[in-house]
Amino acid sequence: MVAYLLVALGGALGSVARFGIGDLVSQKLGDTAAIFPWGTVVVNITGSFLIGFLGALTAPEGPMKPQSRIFATQFFMTGLCGGYTTFSSFSLQTLNLMRDGEWLYAGGNVLLSVFLCLIAVWLGWLLGAACNSLKGH
Repeated sequence: MVAYLLVALGGALGSVARFGIGDLVSQKLGDTAAIFPWGTVVVNITGSFLIGFLGALTAPEGPMKPQSRIFATQFFMTGLCGGYTTFSSFSLQTLNLMRDGEWLYAGGNVLLSVFLCLIAVWLGWLLGAACNSLKGH
């Protein structure tokens, strides 16, 4: 039952963060945000970075003790990152761009989101792995 509570609390915080950051990006970019879903792209990239970082820290060779690893996985990775990243929003926005005949924007959204998120998760993993190497120091 505690695991469900941790996932729910993390998910609530992640959802609020997603809404706030998406709104902030849209405000900063003004009219361009109405044409292209920059807020979703930013959230997906930063969420991918965060889950990559946490993935490295929670790996068996990482610095966390088993109980901390369970907490980090449930609260942060499943809950917070799950509520924060917006792949379903990405999919709907891409579909809407295609339905509107905005094929270039739809393709750009797919390419930017997939490739930049893969790079972000890799960079997050590298940072987490670097932190792992410091665990004995």
